[in-house]
Amino acid sequence: MKLNRNNLFNKIVRIILLVLILVIGNTCSRQEGRGSATPRNLDEIRKSGKLVAVTDNNSINYFIYRGEPMGYQYDMLQAFANYLGVKIDLVVANSLSDAFKSLNDGESDLIAINLTVTNDRKKHVAFTMPMMQTRQVLIQRKPMNWRNLTADDVDALLIRNPIDLATTHVAIYVQKGSAYERRMHNLAEEIGDSLNIISVPEDAEQLISMVAGGVIDYTVCDENAAMVSQTYNPDLDISTALSFPQNLAWAVNSNSKALLAETNKWLFTYMKSTEYALLYAKYFRDERTSYIFNSDYNAGRTGKISDYDALIKKYCKESGWDWRLVASIIYQESRFNPTAKSWLGAYGLMQLLPSTAEMYGIDHITSPADNIRAGMKVLKYLDERYAKTIGDKDQRIKFVLAAYNMGIGHVDDAQRLASKNGKNPYIWDKNVDIYMKQKSDPAVYHDPVVEFGYCRGDLAVNYVNEILDRYEHYKKIIAQK
Repeated sequence: MKLNRNNLFNKIVRIILLVLILVIGNTCSRQEGRGSATPRNLDEIRKSGKLVAVTDNNSINYFIYRGEPMGYQYDMLQAFANYLGVKIDLVVANSLSDAFKSLNDGESDLIAINLTVTNDRKKHVAFTMPMMQTRQVLIQRKPMNWRNLTADDVDALLIRNPIDLATTHVAIYVQKGSAYERRMHNLAEEIGDSLNIISVPEDAEQLISMVAGGVIDYTVCDENAAMVSQTYNPDLDISTALSFPQNLAWAVNSNSKALLAETNKWLFTYMKSTEYALLYAKYFRDERTSYIFNSDYNAGRTGKISDYDALIKKYCKESGWDWRLVASIIYQESRFNPTAKSWLGAYGLMQLLPSTAEMYGIDHITSPADNIRAGMKVLKYLDERYAKTIGDKDQRIKFVLAAYNMGIGHVDDAQRLASKNGKNPYIWDKNVDIYMKQKSDPAVYHDPVVEFGYCRGDLAVNYVNEILDRYEHYKKIIAQK
């Protein structure tokens, strides 16, 4: 019996040890997984033709204005992508933890956000050379009658000494996982007192708007971004510094050594250029930044692309099309100008040719509503025509767009050329688009299978790409409803 008890005891010990080994092993695996995922190397990025970059959607870094994507980080990424010879595949993440996870899981190649460089973050990512320096400042509202007060009187009513944050025990709202959250905890240690720090999911720009609107009283932000916010919220005070100057940089996976070196090589030259000086001034110093933020056409703030959104949504609802795609088509065709007229005689928001417009009972004096309605009928006709042979919706829309731009006949020619040369006539990418581009070459447009002759097919290919690229930007920022 004693032997049985010993055997039972030994079995229990072995089971406990096995469980501990498994738990410790899994824990170590998870810890090593942070930043250890194998990222794409620089050659793979170039070969794929795209750089997957994470940025955040706000009024500085990336936004849609009057139908066009723009922003400080967006423009920087475009310049860097041109240098690498690739396109940008943009991922929007307003959560810093999501951005870092995407990078460390190997789902993205680069984080293009002004990240504060800290020793803790260096354990998990590799930072590029600093792009700028800034300090963190307290965001608070000026007193209601501040314009009638002296500077000393205003200062007396505001927090000017960080220690006062502890003595008054006011609530300070910061984005969870941000450098601002960490800084406030460090500040509490430095002043030897507790601070009422409230961590929330909202990003810095959202919190600044909440301070401006009186929803909360205090938040923290980088001074350069705060200066931009103050241009459209003059009632905000940003003069109380909470940190020494800190470096801001992009980040790549810790294992992306070649990408890091190439990024630093580019940054070293680009940031000394006139192009960068103009870019920085455009987003951080130009007074028009305030106008853009407050504009009805700042889509991130209002969800509005143009004055014709309601009409576009109406006719898209009837046809089942995504209104953001049609908005991108209209931007490409007319920049939302209802009186636009091309040298070929196409007119209106959707640039219908007179012969096409006549088929649907409209002319150049018809209302924008009728122009959109007729344009949608053309798109529907083309979609139904290509649906007979092209089942893949994503591929079919490219044929529809190319035909809307260049005409069915030229697209048919490109399909016949693709078929003749062993390519798939029902796939656009790397098949029909190749021969569409070549239709300005005499050796191609004189081919017996070509019935409609010469055309600048490269324009149609660019047309398709630009509309769909812009549509992807719209989807990242604007809700479909």
